[in-house]
Amino acid sequence: MALRLTARPATTVTKTGRGPGGAPARVATRSYRWWTPYLFMAPYLVLFTVFVLIPIGYGFWISLHQWDINVLAKPFVGLDNYRELFDPDSVAGPRFWTAMRATGIFTALSLPFLLVVPLFVALLMNGKFRGRNLYRAVYFAPYVLGVAVVGLLWRFLLDGNIGMVNHYLGVLGLPDDIQWTTSTPAAWWALVLVTVWWTLGFNSVIYLAGLQDIPAELYESARVDGANAWQRFRHVTLPGLKPVALFVVNATLLASANMFGQSYLITNGAPADETKTAIYLIAETGLGSFQMGSASAMSFVLALALMATSAVVFRVFRERQEKS
Repeated sequence: MALRLTARPATTVTKTGRGPGGAPARVATRSYRWWTPYLFMAPYLVLFTVFVLIPIGYGFWISLHQWDINVLAKPFVGLDNYRELFDPDSVAGPRFWTAMRATGIFTALSLPFLLVVPLFVALLMNGKFRGRNLYRAVYFAPYVLGVAVVGLLWRFLLDGNIGMVNHYLGVLGLPDDIQWTTSTPAAWWALVLVTVWWTLGFNSVIYLAGLQDIPAELYESARVDGANAWQRFRHVTLPGLKPVALFVVNATLLASANMFGQSYLITNGAPADETKTAIYLIAETGLGSFQMGSASAMSFVLALALMATSAVVFRVFRERQEKS
């Protein structure tokens, strides 16, 4: 039975043809109403509306009010919450842009490691050797841990007085008095290295899937042409990973810009709020100071910045793909 989707009323039409041996055969075709595809999409559309669209709209409505959850009156202030963020003489503005600067620093430091190190690990994972599955499991295992477990674990390991990291640095004859959680730039490197250790397994698995999707014939052709390992990596592996790389770059960029748990649990924003990221400040403003209007405005400004950054990433990849 052949199915044909059209916008005509639901009917059943019978056509006459020739079956095996020249005998007449009847083939039934059905036409469905225009709303049939939307009926199948309805469960997703309902969930998307309830859990995405409505919260976004409600959050924007909150950002237009002086919304203190402890006060019954919530006066409408229009765009005042947004103006305060761009006013250098306001209380919220300088703090917000300091937090945005911290977010940018963390993203700029962590992004190269989260792109290059997982790729190197994926190349090793893609090899054929004994214990390959165990090797893959070991590198992916930290990713299944929650941020609370990772944060508390490394907070004690990186403690400047009793931490195991400084202890083993002293054993190796290196400086053993580094304050990893209370001074910069040590605090930044602590956050970056912990994040790389925790999340590189996810990016490695994505890269591995991309590597396994590259046809083996391309590598064989490159070997026949006399290409060495570096040339095969440059001219076969990297071009084959472009679609995967776009996803990894964009996902890692967004995840790094939304970092909160590591800063909250390991450094507590120290020293002097230098490692307090934008998400940290938003949570502190909304849930700590109960100023939900200002926190919502910060959230939308951050979201717009991330959308613009993602658009730039897509444009760069598109231009490079067109050139190649």
